[in-house]
Amino acid sequence: MDQYSLHNVQSYQDRTSPTKSFSLKRKEPFGGMPIATGHEQLFTARLSSYPKKGPRFHSRSQMQKRLSCWVCESYNYVSGSWYKGNLNAEVNDAMANGSDIPHSRGWLINGELGDFANCSSETTYRWSVNYGKTYLLRIVNAVNDDQLFFAIANHNLTIVGLDAAYIKPIATSYVMISPGQTMDVLLTANRPLGQYYMVSTQFLTESAYMNMDIGSAIIEYTGDYNFSSSPIFPDRLPEAKDVEAAMRFTGLIRSLADEDYPISVPLNVTMKMFIVVSMNYLCRNRTYCDDPTAHKIIASSMNNISWANPTVDVLEAYYGNISGYYTTDFPDRPLVMYNFTAKDKDDDVAITDEATKVKVLNYNESVEIVFQGTDVIGGSGVHPMHMHGYSFYVVGMGQGNFNNETDPLTYNLIDPPKANTFIVPKSGWLAIRFVADNPGVWFWHCHFDRHLSWGMDTVFIVKNGETEETSIRPPPSDMPACIFSKHDISIRKWDDNNAGDDQDYL
Repeated sequence: MDQYSLHNVQSYQDRTSPTKSFSLKRKEPFGGMPIATGHEQLFTARLSSYPKKGPRFHSRSQMQKRLSCWVCESYNYVSGSWYKGNLNAEVNDAMANGSDIPHSRGWLINGELGDFANCSSETTYRWSVNYGKTYLLRIVNAVNDDQLFFAIANHNLTIVGLDAAYIKPIATSYVMISPGQTMDVLLTANRPLGQYYMVSTQFLTESAYMNMDIGSAIIEYTGDYNFSSSPIFPDRLPEAKDVEAAMRFTGLIRSLADEDYPISVPLNVTMKMFIVVSMNYLCRNRTYCDDPTAHKIIASSMNNISWANPTVDVLEAYYGNISGYYTTDFPDRPLVMYNFTAKDKDDDVAITDEATKVKVLNYNESVEIVFQGTDVIGGSGVHPMHMHGYSFYVVGMGQGNFNNETDPLTYNLIDPPKANTFIVPKSGWLAIRFVADNPGVWFWHCHFDRHLSWGMDTVFIVKNGETEETSIRPPPSDMPACIFSKHDISIRKWDDNNAGDDQDYL
């Protein structure tokens, strides 16, 4: 058993990304918790359990065996969000007033905006490569609320991994990556000596702020040549609202699924869920929702339940058998069925309820979930759904309303991609399967931070198995005490008097 040190994430606030700090705090009630400043927590982990999450590219020899190539070096590419103004105050005001939270004003590549921003052109990230060498580029989308297109001028990319699982190699000129996703990409430096931009731009599927800024970094070939000309810009980068390009790339992703790396898609499903993910409104009291003067706030939901933070961590309440902080009646299906993707709908479907409802799964249960997108309050867009503690197989995806008779016939049960984050298409559906073999309390959420903040999240509790190895480990004896915000966020939504406090939501 190995031991690690987990430092207090709240002792550091990234001022360029306050809503990311906010989302970390929002995860307190699901299983994590903030630790008092000046303390650290030691935790133990069974390393033998990690490989089931999918292989990493640990060595050159492994990559050479898998892809018949030599990887010279590996580099990390981390995309991020950049904001202007007093973001803590702006986020708090937006949450208190029920309005949209601030959108990022630029895209970072390894901490820099790049050549197309005046404040960053002198510090643009640069990467030196040698002609003829192949590099492994690990791409991480750490942006708060947007999907990104990524490309390198005049270079093809070969995608070989998604969320720590091998996929069939994809040769492409661009990548579409969602928040929370990671990709392993091979780049062969085989172009004429010079400088080339690698850039990130927004992929947008909803009627929100369009950010036309470009995040950029520069690849520089080593050698004796003239640097006087400007770097070459990608000429095959999709436009911001090119849904077809994004879905075409996503549709190419398949598990490697060979003898060395077999997959095990659940075939005998014992639990089926149909979860509608939607934008909504919350009212102070549902009886006043028909009043045009009633105060409504922006919300989001799963099966018309908008998550409400409890004051005691769900993991702590579940493990300690403490009642009164959550209920186990999260619905397997929406309470009301309607034409989810239609433009014209009854106004009542836009109103959601707020509750702390969780779903309980038996250990080793085979689960299928179909996520259905909607166009409620004009909020049609993609939703990158993410599950903690698990990877899942993406067995199906399509446009429109899911048909439970014909659409399952199109499932890919041979080589579906294995991931922990995947998009529900705009006005479409996503079908996933997994085996509930990791006992504990696990958070499900949309990886757009604003959707998470508004309630598009819930919790799965996976019961213990019959052995110690298949049961939740007890908390360590030296675990520090939890600290919580002085305000419950779901109640604070109605309290405008405290708006603007820099610390309440972050």
